[in-house]
Amino acid sequence: MLLNVWAAHAAPGTDGWFERMIVLPGKLPLAILLVMFVLTFVFIRFSVRMIRAQVSWWPGNITPGGTHIHHMVFGVVFMIASGFGVFSPIGDRSPWLEIFAGLFGVGAALVLDEFALILDLKDVYWSQQGRVSVDAVVIGASVCALMLLGATPLGITDSFRGWRVLVGLVLWHGTLAVVTMVKGKVWIGLLALFVPIVGLVGAVRLARPTSPWARWRYPAGSAKARRAQRRAAAEGWIGRWRDAVYNVIAGRPNP
Repeated sequence: MLLNVWAAHAAPGTDGWFERMIVLPGKLPLAILLVMFVLTFVFIRFSVRMIRAQVSWWPGNITPGGTHIHHMVFGVVFMIASGFGVFSPIGDRSPWLEIFAGLFGVGAALVLDEFALILDLKDVYWSQQGRVSVDAVVIGASVCALMLLGATPLGITDSFRGWRVLVGLVLWHGTLAVVTMVKGKVWIGLLALFVPIVGLVGAVRLARPTSPWARWRYPAGSAKARRAQRRAAAEGWIGRWRDAVYNVIAGRPNP
């Protein structure tokens, strides 16, 4: 409700834009989820960078009994709690729905910020592989923002009434988008969630050499591995630009 109050008093002259575009269409929980997701990611990245810099007055890692408790553990707890809450008898009532949405946003940010650790099953947070976590956070925030603007993912529209057609669309388009992302083309995969034909193109094209797909499917020295390296070298400026932006957002990875 704080966002609604702010919209009514802090933005005169907008003629109730927030009310018309967010509250009345039922998008307030999604808006709160997005805000809490972004704020949590900004805070946790600031926190880990302070810990990395060994700032004396900043609280360090949580290590009860010598075991490092990663923040994704708290994120999983928050997501489970919010999921149980939404499906409870009060889950569809205000302000509980907004509270659970905000809690889910916090949990999702904490989990996705350590997505690379889940993917590789080892602590790669400050390595180059750890940049996958930033990709995951950017994708999560972008998808939420697009949905807030009215976009529908995976080709789902109200015109599809049969559940078989709906399930088939979700599986087909979702698989293409996931394969595209696993091939290292994160932004193309994100676009594929909303423009399915893009996913088909991304899924059949060559993977990036540092992607999980290349590690699994392109043996060292193979023709596909060499082609992927040549293509990556030709598109190197894109990676350098992205790395520069990610360094500002998330800090430099270890050499």
